[in-house]
Amino acid sequence: MTATPTPAPAVLDAGALLLDMDGTLVNSDAVVERVWRRWAGRHGLDGDAVMKVVHGRQGHATMAALLPQRPVEQNLAENARMLAEETADMDGVIEIAGASVFLAALRDLPHALVTSADVGLSTARMNAAGLPLPEVRVTAESVGASKPDPEGFLKGAAELGVAPAECVVFEDSGAGIEAGRAAGMVVV
Repeated sequence: MTATPTPAPAVLDAGALLLDMDGTLVNSDAVVERVWRRWAGRHGLDGDAVMKVVHGRQGHATMAALLPQRPVEQNLAENARMLAEETADMDGVIEIAGASVFLAALRDLPHALVTSADVGLSTARMNAAGLPLPEVRVTAESVGASKPDPEGFLKGAAELGVAPAECVVFEDSGAGIEAGRAAGMVVV
């Protein structure tokens, strides 16, 4: 019997790494499920259908997609309440396996956290998972548009002083993958 050769690992050259948080570094699924399923129930929406939309987007963008007739102001106000609820609930928030080792390996390399969470939520979740916060963070307050818009990744590259084409994005959500690609970056 002959052994199948192991493929050589892929090598990516990058000037900087841009890291999503939820689903990439931090597993916050338990909180997201609790909070968004309650929200779905309050609005008479199917929880499973809502869960297919929430990942990778800012809350108000999720609300706009699911309740397109609602005024933007109402979505923004409800999003603020939802963020407070999510920030107060860290039960079940854990590190994605290997995230701490990965972040430690990046210590001397240009990298940024690019998340749809705000400063408070990103800080709480990274702390709950026992992960260090990168010096450069692009959060919900930093951008005018939610993923899948590429603004967050482009801002992260600019803050690191690296051209978008030299950046590699680590993402797990469809909206985030689309945003990274739209920014002209390689997406893992």
